[in-house]
Amino acid sequence: MKKELFDNNPILKLSFDFSLMIIDYYEKLDSNKKHILSRQLFRSATSIGANAMEAQNAESKADFFHKMKIAAKEAEESQY
Repeated sequence: MKKELFDNNPILKLSFDFSLMIIDYYEKLDSNKKHILSRQLFRSATSIGANAMEAQNAESKADFFHKMKIAAKEAEESQY
């Protein structure tokens, strides 16, 4: 990963930091045998940053908006 990309993009930085917090929370849930919930939260929450990062290399503005919309949907799922 390019550090300067994260330094200049608060969405990428925040989504990465959020993923790190979710990983810690996932481990706590998983240790309490909340396997289904922990796995779904892990997938949706870490997908936010992955989709935002993928949007940085979009082929067009429409592709960028599509990828960011997917990230927004994953954020809503994680919040739920």
